[in-house]
Amino acid sequence: MVNSLFIFIAALFLVIKGATVAAKYAARLAESFPLSKYTIGFIVIAIISILPETFIAINSSLAGMPSFGLGTLFGSNVADMTLVFTIIILFAGRGIKIRSSILGKNKAYPFLLLLPLVLGMDGYFSRPEGIALIIFGGAFYYTAFRNGMDRSVSLSNKNNRYKNFFMLFLGMAILLVGAHFTVNSAVVFANMLKINPILIGMLVVGLGTTMPELFFALKSVRERDDDLAVGDILGTVLADSTVVVGILAVINPFSFPQRIIYITGLFMVLASVILFICMRSGRVLSKRESYALLIFWLTFVLVEFLANR
Repeated sequence: MVNSLFIFIAALFLVIKGATVAAKYAARLAESFPLSKYTIGFIVIAIISILPETFIAINSSLAGMPSFGLGTLFGSNVADMTLVFTIIILFAGRGIKIRSSILGKNKAYPFLLLLPLVLGMDGYFSRPEGIALIIFGGAFYYTAFRNGMDRSVSLSNKNNRYKNFFMLFLGMAILLVGAHFTVNSAVVFANMLKINPILIGMLVVGLGTTMPELFFALKSVRERDDDLAVGDILGTVLADSTVVVGILAVINPFSFPQRIIYITGLFMVLASVILFICMRSGRVLSKRESYALLIFWLTFVLVEFLANR
């Protein structure tokens, strides 16, 4: 059991480290192109930030355990929109204005988050449904990317493109290795403890995969770029819910326990609605409200634990 726990922790560390390296050099690479900093946060960093859960989900699907991957994706999203925001606000020592220069102009965001829940209400994701999720998610990102082009941005790091590309792919390679061993060791560990592997995916692995966006968001808040931090987190959540779930279904259409939709999915939607309302109204999330988000996440953990015993 000690060996399995060590392998699991080491593998999850590789996932976090690989994602952190990839996000760092993806940001530097993006600075050599005419993109606004908000587009870099919402699209470039967000896409890199989803790599941990994407690789873990794909590995779990290939290993015949797609429910583990789906649980990791949705569990990661709930943590992103509650626990991560709580940590950011407490770290900043002030309220955070929930706004995004990209999402603020696009009313489709909450409906796109609902799409995988509607399609998955029957406990099955087919290949056509997966294709639909990829198309809708991809179209949203393409529109955001086009709207985020800014020719007035001064380019930097042009001379280091090859180095940044190399370090980006190195980070992704580390991620891939870590993801493979995370899935295998998590299942062994869960069986030893006689608990549902999906619970490990939602709460432990899902929490671990939020580290890249958390680190990036903390850096942005420290530099008082709140929009950049918010854009990264919300962009990650959207990509997980549409593109990554779609990729899983295309690779291998799968059935899953419907409680993932009715419980985990419900918590995910409620958290996104709270944040989206704050963003649309220009409200500031205070420390007091961050504690409420923490209680929301702890409630999610308790409910999932009771439902997956």
